[in-house]
Amino acid sequence: MNNQELLKKITSHCKEYGFVYPSSEIYDGLSAVYDYGPYGSLLKNNIKEFWWKSMVQLNDNIVGLDSAIFMHSNTWQASGHIDAFNDLLIDNRDSKKRYRADLLVEEYIEKIHSKISKEIQKAEKRYGDKFDKEEFLKTNLRVFENSKKIKEISKTLNHCLINKDLVGLKKLIVELGINDPVSGTQNWTDVKQFNLMFSTKIGSNVDTSSLIYLRPETAQGIFLNFLNVINSTRVRIPFGIAQIGKAFRNEIIARQFVFRMREFEQMEMQFFVEPGKEMNFYDDWKDKRMKWHLSLGFEEKKYRFHDHENLAHYADAATDIEFNFPFGFKELEGIHSRTDFDLKSHEKLSGKKIRYFDTDKNESYTPYVIETSIGLDRMFLSVLSNSYSNETLEDGSSRVVLKIPKQIAPIKLAVLPLLKKDDLLEIAKELINEFSSEVNLSYDEKDAIGRRYRRQDAIGTPYCVTIDHQTLEDNTFTLRDRDSMKQKRINNKDLKNIIEKELTLNSLLNNLK
Repeated sequence: MNNQELLKKITSHCKEYGFVYPSSEIYDGLSAVYDYGPYGSLLKNNIKEFWWKSMVQLNDNIVGLDSAIFMHSNTWQASGHIDAFNDLLIDNRDSKKRYRADLLVEEYIEKIHSKISKEIQKAEKRYGDKFDKEEFLKTNLRVFENSKKIKEISKTLNHCLINKDLVGLKKLIVELGINDPVSGTQNWTDVKQFNLMFSTKIGSNVDTSSLIYLRPETAQGIFLNFLNVINSTRVRIPFGIAQIGKAFRNEIIARQFVFRMREFEQMEMQFFVEPGKEMNFYDDWKDKRMKWHLSLGFEEKKYRFHDHENLAHYADAATDIEFNFPFGFKELEGIHSRTDFDLKSHEKLSGKKIRYFDTDKNESYTPYVIETSIGLDRMFLSVLSNSYSNETLEDGSSRVVLKIPKQIAPIKLAVLPLLKKDDLLEIAKELINEFSSEVNLSYDEKDAIGRRYRRQDAIGTPYCVTIDHQTLEDNTFTLRDRDSMKQKRINNKDLKNIIEKELTLNSLLNNLK
């Protein structure tokens, strides 16, 4: 199964089993907008809870916030979004498709990276334990040439982006021989700027209504409330403000399922530090955020850092944590050193002093900011794409299973009476009443037990508890493990221990302390 087929399988699976639905489907849908179904909303909320607790609960110097979507239009003037929040688009005349010009080049670079990775894999197989990766990268001619090519292309791309050289960017696309993925031609238009902001009007009267924007990022709500937070709480620098909320962007290449949408959720934290100490905290948060991702138990090789060469106007350092999605390595989370740009910009435009008074130094200053921002929808997709597995079993049959980390699975435990008999049903209901306040449970009494197991595998349920005739004799149950499909007899006390030790967020959070 190639990567495109895998993404199609995941997309189809999500709809079939109630994770994600196309929005407004009865009206033929709305491009790049999705609704989360029963299991999708549970998984999404579990990811939110894990992120929130790891930020706010585990750190005594981080507080939470939930700012409004609508903000004064001056907010976006100060932040630079009105003037500079643009994507560079290019059209193919033959396919009539629109693309981000810079992403076309980045995808070309990624193909070269893939060639290097294949050379490394070949060498690892050939030399085994004797393989020296560092030496190989320096001495292998093909790898050396491809690495040189990447540097040259990246340098040219960054020059075009920094200088807003739209002509040079198109020239680079043509020189590289980049074809339209649909038409296969190079019949490109000129590169143009495209503003991503959604605008609307607020007010009861058409003549007096004001222009406002749907926020393209959640960060500005934190900056606008900086003074409110320090005046109403006892936070002291260094401290952070965490937030989960909706953002909106008029994406020109909205595709790849929930990866790139026009309406999406961000989980972000702005960490305020003393000027001059920002790079220490920047490195610290890079390590912390990678540790958070790896705590879910996915392979380390699925992740990588990608340092930015072309920095945003507000940043002096930036990196992405990239994840290997079915469509390749793409940004999952961004870590930025935002300097003091935002607070100073809002101070200047509002005319209000936005400073922090340091009692230790007896002076006021504008803090620097370290930002961590992760797309919740992208995180959702990374979990699903890494968990989806189509297995062939020993008897020749197959099953589709979502090996979602147990602690964030939508349903933690399925209670299954073997037969629809009153005595078995009664015990099953008692179990549900006992444990439903601790974890999300599922109850299923329809069909043969094997079919019910398959349904639970398909939605990622870690354990199934089967109530059978032996239960009536010794009050034990059959516990089936999702990943191994092994079964064992347990009692009520054993089940409680499994729930506490394996199915709650505590085990994940303890690893982050």
